Formats: sequence, C-alpha cells, structure tokens
Amino acid sequence: MALQGVRVVELAGLAPGPFCGMVLADFGAQVLRVDRVGSPGDLSRLARGKRSLALDLKRAHGAAVLRRLCARADVLLEPFRRGVMEKLQLGPEILLQENPKLIYARLSGFGQSGPFSRRAGHDINYLALSGVLSKIGRSGENPYAPLNLLADFGGGGLMCTVGILMALFERTRSGKGQVIDANMVEGAAYLSSFLWKTQKVGLWEQPRGQNLLDGGAPFYTTYRTADGQFMAVGAIEPQFYKLLIKGLELKSEELPDQMSVTDWPEMKKRFADVFAQKTKAEWCQVFDGTDACVTPVLTFEEVAHHEHNRERGSFITDEEQHVSPRPAPLLSITPATPSAKRDPFIGEHTEDILKEFGFNQEEIDQLRSDRIIESNKPKPKANL
Repeated sequence: MALQGVRVVELAGLAPGPFCGMVLADFGAQVLRVDRVGSPGDLSRLARGKRSLALDLKRAHGAAVLRRLCARADVLLEPFRRGVMEKLQLGPEILLQENPKLIYARLSGFGQSGPFSRRAGHDINYLALSGVLSKIGRSGENPYAPLNLLADFGGGGLMCTVGILMALFERTRSGKGQVIDANMVEGAAYLSSFLWKTQKVGLWEQPRGQNLLDGGAPFYTTYRTADGQFMAVGAIEPQFYKLLIKGLELKSEELPDQMSVTDWPEMKKRFADVFAQKTKAEWCQVFDGTDACVTPVLTFEEVAHHEHNRERGSFITDEEQHVSPRPAPLLSITPATPSAKRDPFIGEHTEDILKEFGFNQEEIDQLRSDRIIESNKPKPKANL
C-alpha cells in the first residue's frame, strides 16, 4: 500500500486523532496506538488496522519509553492541548533532537498559540469560532452544527492527515522532519474557503437559510415523501431544473422564474405538496436515469444495499459483521486494503511492540512490575 513502512505512534484521544490514524493505517502505515493504562478503550471505534500499547505517560519511566519509540518512528500524532506534551518532557524540541526525521503532528482544537490554545472545546465550539457555524441553519432558526463532521473530522482529522502526508513527502527531499500545527478552528475555516471567496458574487446576500445553497432555494433542498422518507433535490442548472419540473409533472409556463428569490418560499411549499404524493421508491422510479439531480436520502440501513454503492463496493464488512465506508479515494496501483479484524484490546500488543522497538524481556518485565505498561493478551478460546 501507499504508506507501507511508515511507522506512526498515535497517542490515544477523541475522534479527530483516531480518524487521522485510521486513514494512515488504511493506506498501509504501521500505526501503534499508545493507550492510557486502565483505559476502557477507544470510544471512537476508529482503531481499524492499529495495534495497542498501554503506557503511563504521566510517570517519568513511561515518558522515557515513548521517547524510545519516537526515536524509531516516522510520525507522532498527539491530540492534547497546548503545553501538555511539554509538561511530560515530550515536546517537539526534545523528540526532534533525538530523531530529526520525526514528523511531529499536533492535532488540537484551537492550535498551539493564541488565548484559546489552552481551553477545552468540542466540534461546535471550533465551528463557531471559525465563522462557519454562522452560515448553517434554517431561516429564522438558530445556527446548528451538522453532527460533528465539519470541525472534528474534516477540519481536524483529515486536514492533519494531509499535513502528515505533505511533511512525509517533503522529508524525501530534505531528510528532515517538522512540526505540524493542525487544529479544528483553522481547518474548518480553510474548508470554508469557497464561502469566503464567493462573498461578493451573490450567493450569500440573503439571511441564513434563504440562499441558493443553504436550503433557501426550492430546487436545492430536501422533501418528505408519502411514506415519511425523503428525497434530495439539487437541480441548480436550468437544464437540470427543467427535468425536475418535468418529473414533478408541473408546467414551466405556470411557474415563476427559477431564480425569482421572492417566489422561493411559495415554490418550496408547492414542490413539497407534490413530493408528498408519492413514496420514496416511486420518486426513485420517476427520476432514475435522468439528470434532474434528484436522489433518495438513504439511511444507514439502506446505503450499503443501493445498487450504485453495491456495484462499487463502497461499503465493507469486518469480521464482526460491522458495516463501514471503504477508504477513499481509490488508488489504481496502491489501493487501501483496510483490515477486517476486530479493534485491538487496550494493551493487546504492548510486549510485541516494545520488542520490535528494541526493548529486551528484562526491561519489559520491569516496566510491567512497575505498572508503567499494561498487557492484555486475548484469552485463547476453550476447546469444546
């Protein structure tokens, strides 16, 4: 795979960090997750393809173990607030001195500087500070966060992954590692570059929820069907809008101009009345094979069985029969081959990892005796 041979040390954290580590693992990196001793496990369930080492970083001997791991690693992924790693004597000035080739990726909410850098926060807070949250929501309603996808996973985990890949590529020329300051606020803001760049072209002149792409337009929104399901409509271009009107069995000459903003609220009501007359399956029959840009809103139970996704193999099933999206994008020569194995237990690979990084059995036994590490090998199944 594309990242074969790349060693990543991921310090356990919440969703953005584990997602970044999973992407790297899916594309071939050897990702070892450093879990807290006594931890209940990865609540994010994003441990595919990783191994787990349980280590107490708050004790000097535990921090020393991590330094030895990082001396042989390519990437360190840490998810803490500013100053936490420095307090543990694990800051970049120490680790990069011991391993100048190390990519030190810092994934935080607010970044490594600024008055908010030591504050706690979650996706909705990062999205708010980025400016993006002010643009999301229905007309006349409060802004609302679209789950925790934009800041945590888009602006955070995915942007951090991009930073790591760029740093790895640059290292092929300079031979040097570097520090990555990835944070959810700036990552989410960067994702919104289109909004900033189109401020003066007429796309966002109306209040929130009344514009072309934020649910204001009758031809770019969702509609409830007769069976309580939903259809998504995105017929922006005139030729696509014409096909939408045809599918709804309406007459163009009896309707206001598509771009008459003052008529949009009434048009939305009219379209809603029409969509409510057929089931989701019936509307699929109407619009399938057309360029009307009308598609069903699929549930998680439906999505893997949809003919398009099924033909492409867009969703995969692991050995525990859990369904999840296949890694993207597809690479023609070195595609991702995600692990189908269960997620690792906390500390399942502690001893194996330490041996790979040069620790002898006597050192490992002493670390276990001092409760610096934890080893939780799965118990063999009894023969019945």
